[in-house]
Amino acid sequence: MDYSVTPIGHVRGSRAEAIDDDWGKERAVIQLDESRFGPEALAGLADFSHAEVVFLFDKVPPERIETGARHPRGRSDWPLVGIFAQRGKNRPNRIGLTTCRIIGVDGLRVEVEGLDAIDGTPVLDIKPLMREFLPRGAIRQPAWVGELMKDYW
Repeated sequence: MDYSVTPIGHVRGSRAEAIDDDWGKERAVIQLDESRFGPEALAGLADFSHAEVVFLFDKVPPERIETGARHPRGRSDWPLVGIFAQRGKNRPNRIGLTTCRIIGVDGLRVEVEGLDAIDGTPVLDIKPLMREFLPRGAIRQPAWVGELMKDYW
């Protein structure tokens, strides 16, 4: 069964190109679609410090989609891992998810910091980050992930 989703808005004012590192201080605005939403859709969001932003990697062409395993960032010194064991943009459904800091909410605009999505990226959803939805217990990850992420933020 196929599903169809409509973006709730778009990223504005971020980078024009998807470069892998230094996203931590990147500021952007999520502009909601004014034909579908009013400011009341964002009521209360400014009371939260962070939001989870779900977006579409719309610039990834279909022929670049990965369905098997690959070396993260093409580095053969890192292990060959399946697409679902990494967070690369060439995912089967091209869906991205980032937790970012909310700077402010104004009308239909949400200013955020640390959103690793480029200008024009379709935003599928915004969810406030709630402590109770964070992982329970210790987080485990392979050593190569720390090396990959050391300059990402």
